[in-house]
Amino acid sequence: MSRDFVGALLQLNAEKGVSREQLVRTVEEAIQSAYRRVAGDEDIQVRIDAETGKVHVYRARLVVEEIEDSATQMTLEDARTHQADAEIGDTVETEQLDQEAFGRIHAQTAKQVVLQRLHEVERNVVFDKYASSEGELITGTVSRIEPRAIVLELGKAEAILATTEQSPLEHYRIGQNVKAFVLEVRRSAKGPQIYISRTHKGFLRRLIELEVPEVHAGTVEIKAIAREAGSRSKVAVTSRQPGLDPVGATVGQRGARVQAVVAELGGEKIDVIEWSEDPAAFVAKALSPAQVIEVRIDEEHRIANVVVPERMLSLAIGREGQNARLAAKLTGWRIDIRSDVSVAEAAAEAVRVEAEAESAEAAADAVVEIAPADVAVAAPAVAEIVDAPAKPKRRKAVKSSEAVDDAEVSS
Repeated sequence: MSRDFVGALLQLNAEKGVSREQLVRTVEEAIQSAYRRVAGDEDIQVRIDAETGKVHVYRARLVVEEIEDSATQMTLEDARTHQADAEIGDTVETEQLDQEAFGRIHAQTAKQVVLQRLHEVERNVVFDKYASSEGELITGTVSRIEPRAIVLELGKAEAILATTEQSPLEHYRIGQNVKAFVLEVRRSAKGPQIYISRTHKGFLRRLIELEVPEVHAGTVEIKAIAREAGSRSKVAVTSRQPGLDPVGATVGQRGARVQAVVAELGGEKIDVIEWSEDPAAFVAKALSPAQVIEVRIDEEHRIANVVVPERMLSLAIGREGQNARLAAKLTGWRIDIRSDVSVAEAAAEAVRVEAEAESAEAAADAVVEIAPADVAVAAPAVAEIVDAPAKPKRRKAVKSSEAVDDAEVSS
């Protein structure tokens, strides 16, 4: 039975990937738990010899100065009756138990506990293995295609690639090998749940590290990535080694290195640009392949005002604004793009408006200067009209009446 036990330990060690020491400790705790369930004693201990497979079951208590739990503790005086050199803090064996007296039913209980504990250990080992791989690449085989996710088989675990983490350019089939970026690893009753992505910008970073030795070695550094998965990405790189062209090293001879990454991403376009500490220069490069005439930086509002040739305006903005949007994500600046023609027209319009405003202001000043003189000239005439006596219209009418009467008398 001891040989069988050691053989089982070696087999578990090979199959589960669990160390022999951890397996032995797990089995000891499981058998100890089973004994305590049966006997109801908390002082039962189990020790297993990993080489021979012999199981030693005994009662033991902890040596303390003052007893708080008599079921598991004993004084130093009592401990030295069992072990002469016992000291405070030691665990002293008080009685050895007969394994045969454990019984078949109790052995079945111990077996169940052992299997349960072994499953827990296996899940913990698998979790620890993949928990350390967060932020790294893994390769799995498509085992199931579900409405909301694709499940990859990793060997001892499964990875979940949700539809929201899939590129719209890609289609999968059962048995296909797929690379992905590990987002998160969670514990669950069925084992570790591994959530992966192929749209995360970290996935692009890891792919570039695989294809570009200079990036992997650290002589070329990826400073920033802006990505719209399945369509286009922009990568800003810089060199830590004098004389090394970071863009050329990343793209490779005739674009071989970046094309390998593009192939893995299903044809997604990748723009590699050189990073710069100067915000204006960095924004101008980020808008490539469009040419930039001028970049004015507004530090207060974090806005980069960019002027491009009229023929380059649509290229700078990109289809549905994609090029400008990615450049803004890459640089961290809001980008306002205008053509040189519109800027010139706006400047001319501003000059015209300013000239009109100046002429209107000059005319207003002239009116103000003339108005007081007119008032001074007009004032005497008004006074003269006011002071003139009114004509006796009624009297004239009376005279005319008298004249009529005289005429009638004379006739």
